[in-house]
Amino acid sequence: MTKTIAKVGNSQGIIFDAALMDLARVKVGDKVNVTVHPGGSIVLTPIHPAIDSETAAKTAKQLIKKNAPLFKRLS
Repeated sequence: MTKTIAKVGNSQGIIFDAALMDLARVKVGDKVNVTVHPGGSIVLTPIHPAIDSETAAKTAKQLIKKNAPLFKRLS
């Protein structure tokens, strides 16, 4: 895929279309890590924050409750 660097206000930028954003699983407002490699390659890596332990525990309890028959069969 080829993109063109465009003028955005007093800066420059690249416009990402919706399909590219979906493929990268990012949305407006998400943070990305920018890495510049020798030779000039620029890599953008989405930063997906880790969930806190309270949210993880709540989600796990919901999954266990929802799939209780499956877990019983597996045990």
